[in-house]
Amino acid sequence: MSWSIEDIPRQNGRVAVVTGANGGLGEITAGALAGKGAHVVMAARDQAKATAARDRLLAQHPGASVEIVELDLGDLASVERAADAILAAHPAIDLLINNAGVMAMPQRRTADGFESQLGINHLGHWALTARLLPAVLRAPAARVVTLTSGAQHLGRPLDPDDPFLDRNYKPWLAYANSKLADRHFAQGLDRQFRAAGVPARALTAHPGLSDTGLQSHTVHEGGGGRLGPFFLTLTRRIGMTPARGALCQLRAATDPHATGGTMYGPRWNSSGPPVRRRLIRPGADHAIAVLWSVSRRLTGLDIDVSRVVAA
Repeated sequence: MSWSIEDIPRQNGRVAVVTGANGGLGEITAGALAGKGAHVVMAARDQAKATAARDRLLAQHPGASVEIVELDLGDLASVERAADAILAAHPAIDLLINNAGVMAMPQRRTADGFESQLGINHLGHWALTARLLPAVLRAPAARVVTLTSGAQHLGRPLDPDDPFLDRNYKPWLAYANSKLADRHFAQGLDRQFRAAGVPARALTAHPGLSDTGLQSHTVHEGGGGRLGPFFLTLTRRIGMTPARGALCQLRAATDPHATGGTMYGPRWNSSGPPVRRRLIRPGADHAIAVLWSVSRRLTGLDIDVSRVVAA
């Protein structure tokens, strides 16, 4: 049977942090959760777009509880400020939706010198999760959902000696690598949750071919080559709406039967209702270990659930 927003249980009393909530899948996710009673923290870099998204959300759900926090995932100092602001207001976080991302960008660096796609899609979310982890663990049964992509299947585990592909940078490969890193991050985090004996769970979701602003941004920035306009045209013609694409991450975040360490995506890979999808290369023990090592080294932040629990 299909699954829709109507299947989301009431979220009253819960706090949800959604990155990239100023548009696309993030805006839909924020609206769905707020409409079900959650207090939603809309974390976004572009404050003008975030304000407009909040106004649209409140017009659709009058009386919803939302706030905006400025977050630039390409700047670890901004991540720290955002996390501090969220923690000051919310001692417990029930849902952390690591949604924001970029695709097929030209070779660029973040404020901290990271390749932009790995820096924004993975390392920024790593840093945010690390800083919010104590609040996540205080929630009765928190979930951390990280957005991946079908491109993960074209990615390679990070090379610790060349994580930014400086030797031979290719925009699409850098994107695929970052999305495989997102999936390995969720798998590794869920293993830590289970090993520590806590009720929190981590999952991944991918939205298939969804017609969001992601493709047009790729074309505008010029990193996608010939594939950029191709995917933009394809998604405009046959892609799912953002409302349908967001169902995968919403199901991962709210379905009482969803289990940690799993991935939700469209039934037919590019489209269809949100279902649990089989993980390709599901073990990836070495890749996860390398990801943790590289992420710790680059950000200066560790994610060690057992240590946080014992503190």
